[in-house]
Amino acid sequence: MFEPAQLRTFLAVAQTLSFTQAAHRLGLRQSTVSQHVRRLEEAAGCRLFLRDTHAVELTDDGEAMVRFARPILEANERAAAYFTGTRLRGRLRFGVSEDFVPTRLPEILAAFRHDHPEVDLELTVELSGALHERLDAGGLDLCLAKRSGPEGPGRLVWRDKLVWIGGDRLRLDPRRPVPLIAHPPPALTRVRVLDVLERHGRDWQLAGTSGSLGGLVAAARAGLGVMAHPQGLIPAGLARVPARAGGLPDLGGVDFVLRHGRRASRVQESADALAGAILAGGGLLHRPLL
Repeated sequence: MFEPAQLRTFLAVAQTLSFTQAAHRLGLRQSTVSQHVRRLEEAAGCRLFLRDTHAVELTDDGEAMVRFARPILEANERAAAYFTGTRLRGRLRFGVSEDFVPTRLPEILAAFRHDHPEVDLELTVELSGALHERLDAGGLDLCLAKRSGPEGPGRLVWRDKLVWIGGDRLRLDPRRPVPLIAHPPPALTRVRVLDVLERHGRDWQLAGTSGSLGGLVAAARAGLGVMAHPQGLIPAGLARVPARAGGLPDLGGVDFVLRHGRRASRVQESADALAGAILAGGGLLHRPLL
């Protein structure tokens, strides 16, 4: 009933909320992306997206299709690998941003290890900036991380909004400096936050710093201040702080991308397979562990 090519295109649009970005990711024309989505909607008998000239949003049926599309594509890929006799081998060095620690990324990695038991997967968890540096230096074969701006390198996995978050009892006074909780430099989010605050003439003071996401979350839960975080990955026990609550400026969007390193073709085959699994299962990256 549902064509795999159409499902892949649908997931790309659902994760990027952009027909243009989905076309760029898949190497297709935008008209082809629109055609795939239209045919999938015809097959499903419902609208999957609400779209106009400014925005793309998933409908309730679209949200349901995201949940169905991932396992359908995974089953299709497992069947193809079985009947073609494809067996990936070797060491694959994968780096992932600490933003994904509280998500269901481990489910994607576990499924990949099950499907490719002869791949020796080596996982590195660091800040996005450090991952990009390690990849450029040849220390990683694939990484999933934020990029510094919309024109930076990488294959877009999804686009999110960077928001202010804090504890339930946090109270901000717009007349006083923003109590900021942040990673140490040169963290990409810290650079963005300080640039935005300075451009808006908003004073700030450092209320907490940590090299780990767990440390930042603990400080925020304790009510020490606010931190910037992707809206789709807000940790448990924290909530979005309305901008009007303390005169906080808008932080803009944030892109999460996959980047490949340069190694032998056999390693690249494994990296391509893992990248495909992440793109197909991207919906799990928005879901925190319960």
